[in-house]
Amino acid sequence: MDTDVLIVGAGPTGLALGIDLARRGVDALVVERARTLFPGSRGKGFQPRTMEVFDDLGVLDAIRAAGGSYPVGMIWKNGRRAGEHQMFEPLPASEETPYTEPWMVPQWRTQEILRDRLEELGGEIVFDREVVGVTQDADGVTAHLASGGILRARYAVAADGGRSAVRRALGVGMTGETVDPSPMLVADVRVTGLDRDNWHFFPAEETSGLLTLCPLAGTEEFQLVAGFPEGTEVDLTPDGIRKVVADRTHLAAEDVTEVRWSSDFRPRAALADRFRVGRVFLAGDAAHVHSPAGGQGLNTSVQDAYNLGWKLGAVLTGGAPDTLLDSYEEERRPVAARMLGVSTGVHRGEIRRGKETQQLTLGYPESSLTAETRSAPAGALRAGDRAPDGRVAGVRLFDAFRGPHWTLLALGTDAPGEDLGAVRVVRGPAHGAYGTGAFLVRPDGYVGWAAETSGGFTEYLSRIGLR
Repeated sequence: MDTDVLIVGAGPTGLALGIDLARRGVDALVVERARTLFPGSRGKGFQPRTMEVFDDLGVLDAIRAAGGSYPVGMIWKNGRRAGEHQMFEPLPASEETPYTEPWMVPQWRTQEILRDRLEELGGEIVFDREVVGVTQDADGVTAHLASGGILRARYAVAADGGRSAVRRALGVGMTGETVDPSPMLVADVRVTGLDRDNWHFFPAEETSGLLTLCPLAGTEEFQLVAGFPEGTEVDLTPDGIRKVVADRTHLAAEDVTEVRWSSDFRPRAALADRFRVGRVFLAGDAAHVHSPAGGQGLNTSVQDAYNLGWKLGAVLTGGAPDTLLDSYEEERRPVAARMLGVSTGVHRGEIRRGKETQQLTLGYPESSLTAETRSAPAGALRAGDRAPDGRVAGVRLFDAFRGPHWTLLALGTDAPGEDLGAVRVVRGPAHGAYGTGAFLVRPDGYVGWAAETSGGFTEYLSRIGLR
């Protein structure tokens, strides 16, 4: 075998998965068909739950340093400021939810940060390697390259985007709908004559669609997004982009001093019929394609990787059975379906950006890995829910959770006297968010098992195949 896990695609999904596997000691290789990392902004916003994931993966400080908060929207009419637009419902932070606001980092910068972390952990990306097909046998996966070569791995993950060659090779269909038939332009541009304290909105006129210019935090660029009538061929040349800006705003064409990257797309929502085919898994845009409205696509994708990483690690290094990997599709496909609905709702103006888009309330209460054994749980927290932050006996819980291990919280009840292999033990009195009882927190920050006392958690781990 060339590697234990072959990850196809060096976008945020593939890089996050590579990081998670590297810190678990899993031999993984990331291959990318392009010669460099993606150069544009595209997915630029992180929801609070993804910030928690980045905290665990060891990149939160770099992400925060590279980005910034979203600015207030400013609506323009006839070259004048016509009023502010609050893009997000403000939600206060708390001890249990320390991150509540979306955070902006251009996708190209995010990928640089994730690449640096992957390489710090000993991981590797190989560029200019296009996977055009996959075959499987009892022992592993063979990836066929456009160059004619092959790569062998025990498992493979398709993180190669919405037009995934791996998904097509597997024969997995996508079920979905066109969210908006009108084409859209997205570009990274440098502009003079606009302040960087606002996200600038130029409303649609009778003959043109909405145009927005959002200052990209941590850069000198703006992200330009513009809609066009159905059937329009979008001109992606610098002169074409300058013309759009001059036609729809008070700016002149020459105020667009540079076009660094551009693309066009038609908003759609689609879900892969399967997330697992034998030894191959679909993650990120290869598994679900979102409208960019609401910032759910990239975030859902990173959390696919976060869910799959610990399970692959358990099978490859922890002696867990291959059947544990079935829970990836069981858990992530319903979540992706739900978030596709949110993305479409935001695009159509039916859902406001706020609590619905934070992804903090997502969980796996119906999962086969979830065990709620209490007959009458006190408080709102249940097995399957996200494990809140907080402090227990002077220990910050997110600090205790950070890393590839499980965590046993024994709150106001008995507990083992020391850490047990891959399980870290935290003892303390009853906690406001958790109440009293024992909570076994999975490596991805969800409560897997909850009970009145800590006796029985080893049986739970054995049941799902972990030692």
